[in-house]
Amino acid sequence: MMKNAVAVVVLGICGSVFCATSCSDKQTEKDYTVYVNPFIGTGGHGHTFPGPVTPHGMIQPGPDTRIDGWDACSGYYYEDSTINGFSHTHVSGTGCADYGDFLLMPTVGEQQYDPQDYSSQTLPYASAFSHENEVAVPGYYSVFLDRYQVKAELAATPRAAIHRYTFPESDKSGFILDLDYSIQHQTNLDMQVEVVSDTEIRGHKLTEYWAFDQQLSFYAKFSKPFTYTIVRDTLADPKGKMQPRCKVLLNFKTEKDEQVLAKVGISAVDMDGAQKNLEAEIPDWDFEKVRSDAHDAWNGCLSKIDVSAKNETDKTIFYTAMYHAAVSPNLFTDVDGRYLGMDLKVHQGDAGKPVYTIFSLWDTFRALHPLYSIIDPQLNNEFINSLLLKNREGGIFPMWDLASNYTGTMIGYHAASLIADAYAKGNADFDLHDAYKACLRAAEYDTTGIKCPAAVLPHLMPMAKYYKNALGYIPCDLENESVAKALEYAYDDYCISVLAEAAGDYRNSEKYRKFAKAYTLYFDPSTRFMRGVDSKGNWRTPFNPKASNHRNDDYCEGNAWQWSWFVPHDVKGLVELMGGEDAFAGKLDSLFTADSTIEGELVSADISGLIGQYAHGNEPSHHVIHLYNYINRPWKTQELVDRVLKEQYRNAPDGLSGNEDCGQMSAWYILNSMGFYQVCPGKPVYSIGRPIFDKAEIRLEDGKVFSVVTENNSPENKYIASVLLNGQPLNKPFLNHRDIAEGGTLEIRMTGQPTRWGVKPVKAE
Repeated sequence: MMKNAVAVVVLGICGSVFCATSCSDKQTEKDYTVYVNPFIGTGGHGHTFPGPVTPHGMIQPGPDTRIDGWDACSGYYYEDSTINGFSHTHVSGTGCADYGDFLLMPTVGEQQYDPQDYSSQTLPYASAFSHENEVAVPGYYSVFLDRYQVKAELAATPRAAIHRYTFPESDKSGFILDLDYSIQHQTNLDMQVEVVSDTEIRGHKLTEYWAFDQQLSFYAKFSKPFTYTIVRDTLADPKGKMQPRCKVLLNFKTEKDEQVLAKVGISAVDMDGAQKNLEAEIPDWDFEKVRSDAHDAWNGCLSKIDVSAKNETDKTIFYTAMYHAAVSPNLFTDVDGRYLGMDLKVHQGDAGKPVYTIFSLWDTFRALHPLYSIIDPQLNNEFINSLLLKNREGGIFPMWDLASNYTGTMIGYHAASLIADAYAKGNADFDLHDAYKACLRAAEYDTTGIKCPAAVLPHLMPMAKYYKNALGYIPCDLENESVAKALEYAYDDYCISVLAEAAGDYRNSEKYRKFAKAYTLYFDPSTRFMRGVDSKGNWRTPFNPKASNHRNDDYCEGNAWQWSWFVPHDVKGLVELMGGEDAFAGKLDSLFTADSTIEGELVSADISGLIGQYAHGNEPSHHVIHLYNYINRPWKTQELVDRVLKEQYRNAPDGLSGNEDCGQMSAWYILNSMGFYQVCPGKPVYSIGRPIFDKAEIRLEDGKVFSVVTENNSPENKYIASVLLNGQPLNKPFLNHRDIAEGGTLEIRMTGQPTRWGVKPVKAE
């Protein structure tokens, strides 16, 4: 039985879960992990966490330093000085919080778990720590706990974690295993715990929070026998409601510098699944092997792109971005192939065809999935197939799938973007007709057959879809965030028109092409902004393009300045709408020079990273800089890309200008630092900007290599003088996907002054 289990995990290590280049090339000659700083984004509002993970792993063990507040989304915040313990699930870089399951904390002396105060960021047994005694590298984390004089070390496989604690001499050493703990005090609907033996514990937890029905089981095994006490009682929360508590207090004696290890497996299926996952992936007590395997997995993942630069800091930012771009989506299939479906039922799947969760598509359709379409199209197809499976099980594509829960978070139906982009690039390893039908289902108003909580349904299937289809537009007095929804629906409908044509459904192809033009209905020529239109056909008044009322106005995490540019599928049409190239250029210039003040009663904290009113810290702005390439002003794209790369990404805890958002902020950096960006996923075209590396080699899936070589490169030389593609002059600021996918070389020569490169010649009359 153990041989079979080990065979399963070997398959996982060599498969795309680990982004490995090949099973025979376990050791990559160059160590890319030395350039990764997992603390980037743990300060500011990046919301990343530094715990040890494997690429796209199911488990995310790591330190928890705070419980409440926006900057507790990942459970860890760099400015904190105490650690509550080490839980086993975290989201990284999100704007909402969840998880923080099964907290484990080593203790020495009397174990204090009272008084537990819901208003405090620290638990009674928390310990002070210093960043001077903290280490985080890909696949490994360690910290010294000052209160207990214990060194904590953690490492992980895809589905299990191993802890190693070095204790002082004591008759009262032990652990507190806290089941009622969670990030932001979630509602514990059920907590089960069973002490199997004097070295084994298992349990199950059901919580309600961002995910209404988050189920998770664990199985833990300790290297040292323990005695134990189970604490089960209740505690009043700030509203006076009695909340259940469940903690296991473990005790044993230790000698000086004695190491005690713990192994923890998790599963969303059941406790038996958690045990199978642990026994398959960590059969022994070899901490160093787990650490080494995780290192090798990360090195294989990071080696997909090799960059050369004189500035080592740029390489650190780049490879940390590669690291953050491979944390999620997360594996959700157990080693035996079982998984929790979108219908919240257990299904028997195939471990070789894994299912994933954590799909922040409103963010990641823009750059993360286009990045994977280049560096790992097979993995990107696994993500798409997971989404198609979730559609079949739950009745519709998820909006922000979290632990197989429909959360209905954010707007749009951006699975259509992923699917259209994969098709347009020739990477569609899925049933095109099924995918097309699923996209139609998401775009049309129909509340039947969707398996989600009643509170989620209006967000998952908003009336905005009905208005869009029945009235032709979304009235702002009838639907919140009407302009943002309308603009994103128009883009997604463009993607559906591409799929309709591919499927031979020409009637719907024409229908959705017309829907894709609906953005024109929201452009007010008097103000030259996208504005809300009410049910009587009037513009919403009063109107202030700088105004923001977070998630309760006509926009979504932004204002009219930021949203008026979201027409990625029809830039030419948007240019014409704004009065032609010169008028468009003037308006676009004003975006970057306008006063950066944001006004309103509840300004969205997501509007960050401001250059004028351009907000790089949030996703709606991410394509805007490249619009200059469409109006014969490529030098402006180059200088603004250069500015963002230099000013808004730094090798520091607050080195991100906004939430990491499951890899989107990092994917923007990865693509732009190499010199290109895809403005419209679904159109296999990349806009050329300003590369910062002397050379970037993309090692493609089939062994081919695409290289970007930058000549005369320096911080001052941020403009393009000339470009050669495979030795031939390229006189336009655009690159086709096939040019990259087929391998080759893009040679870009830089200069210190703006040039006319990429400007279309004026035709003689």
